[in-house]
Amino acid sequence: MNFTEYQFKTFARSSANYHNCSTPSADLNYPSFIALWESDIEQKNFPWFVKKFTRTVTNAGSGTDKYKAKVETPKNARISVSPQVLAFGKKYEKKSYSMTIRYRGDEKFSTNYGSITWVEDNGKQTVRSPISVHPVIEVWGS
Repeated sequence: MNFTEYQFKTFARSSANYHNCSTPSADLNYPSFIALWESDIEQKNFPWFVKKFTRTVTNAGSGTDKYKAKVETPKNARISVSPQVLAFGKKYEKKSYSMTIRYRGDEKFSTNYGSITWVEDNGKQTVRSPISVHPVIEVWGS
């Protein structure tokens, strides 16, 4: 995913000096989303950061189910989801969607949270995925 060693250690919670991912992937099909953003701390330069995710989901409902995306947007972010409605024709059918996060950091280097919730037409079922937008701050000499 083109993460630096420091970025990988941030979400892997690891202090190991080397990591080897035998099967590199551009995107993991996890139910949650984390977008790491970098800034120039000294210049206080906060450009827009853009990260696109793709997910594939499986219908565990009764069959012909339709889900609509409801997004809780993290502070300082804009999120788009495509398609916004997933219409399944049968149980265990798979559908894919993409989500794009546009984020602008702040001087506090805040971590901000949101979510995407897929709500079934009749409201009986919901599927929620958390979203975290996190700064990468490299600390030298620590």
